[in-house]
Amino acid sequence: MKDSIVKDKSFDFALNIITVYQQLKLEKEYIIAQQILKSGTSIGANIEEALAGYSLKDFTAKMSISLKKSHETSYWLRLVKASKLSNISYMEKLIADCKEITKILSSIIKTSKSKINKGD
Repeated sequence: MKDSIVKDKSFDFALNIITVYQQLKLEKEYIIAQQILKSGTSIGANIEEALAGYSLKDFTAKMSISLKKSHETSYWLRLVKASKLSNISYMEKLIADCKEITKILSSIIKTSKSKINKGD
């Protein structure tokens, strides 16, 4: 299988999300920690499923789920930052990484939908 930038970026992002989860748990922020873990790791999991899709429509649907999860993760990260629940030093970097993944996914989905509409 050829390399996928979004696959690699989402995997690295998920590793960082696990670290955030662990930190938030130490700070007894269990509910938000769990939400961030679920949405942040789901991005890459759905990308993996999309890359194994059996059709372009299946691929696009799974990538769309990843996009939704990236938006959700961005929300939770921004909420932690704005509420000052934690002083995780790399929160800005995580938010920026999440935005980058969101942009890549949006572009992939737009291209895929265009191909579907053309009948490719």
